[in-house]
Amino acid sequence: MMKPKDLIELSLLAAIWGASFLFMRLGAHEFGPVPMATMRVLGASLFLLPLLTFRVGLAELRQHWRPLMVVGLLNGALPFALYAYAALSITAGLSSILNATTPLWGAMVAWVWLGQRLDFSRLCGLALGFAGVVFLAWDQASFKPGGSGWAILACLLATLCYGIVANFSKRYLNGLNPLTVATGSQLTASAMLLLPALLTWPERMPSGPAWLSVAMLAVLCSGVAYILYFRLMQRVGPTNTIAVTFLIPVFAVIWGYVFLSEAFTMHMAMGCAIVLLGTALAVGLIKPPEPSRTLS
Repeated sequence: MMKPKDLIELSLLAAIWGASFLFMRLGAHEFGPVPMATMRVLGASLFLLPLLTFRVGLAELRQHWRPLMVVGLLNGALPFALYAYAALSITAGLSSILNATTPLWGAMVAWVWLGQRLDFSRLCGLALGFAGVVFLAWDQASFKPGGSGWAILACLLATLCYGIVANFSKRYLNGLNPLTVATGSQLTASAMLLLPALLTWPERMPSGPAWLSVAMLAVLCSGVAYILYFRLMQRVGPTNTIAVTFLIPVFAVIWGYVFLSEAFTMHMAMGCAIVLLGTALAVGLIKPPEPSRTLS
């Protein structure tokens, strides 16, 4: 059972990650997806590297740089750029709801790649969760210029990356210091994105508020959030920590409504409920009651 301190940190983490969708909406139009993602991982690297150096040292970073490059690609470079692209055309609330499918992809990848067995209720959860995504996208997934179809696909591809990297880390980086994984992933993501960012850098220098949004993404939503996340993983375990997935859309919708006047429709609420119920079933957080047996 989680202590009050753990619940507070879990809520704080959800509030921070919920705010990341707000900051992307505020800065993506001026920076563009790739430069914004690059500034985010570069800033997070500059924040995390001194902490790693003084707390843990760089030996693990040098020894495991190859698998950390995979984590950097799938946990930083690709998803951050994809979410920044999505922020150009869909709301922070919708992006965060689609982000909640991450555990669904994680369970599916573990099933296909690692041979992890799924019982009937978890399979039903997968089906229900992805049905919720279809429900959300059915009326608004237009693939015309300016439509939201490609943005929705970008979010889903980002969550697939997260699902793959979660299983990859479990298999190849198990036992590695979490701060090493966080720092190494941001450093390698920075190296991957730097040249594409220079080639696509906006002609007009982004404004002060856009730079502030990127700084908040880097330091708060990547640096501080990673420290909170991995600390919770160590204290309360992955099953309890994954509950943050259910809280992020709540905060993202609140921030979007307060600061961007984004609407949260009944259609989005129903889709969100279906996705979260499917996720809870798929990861085993809730289980349907077993039929009672009677003696004859």
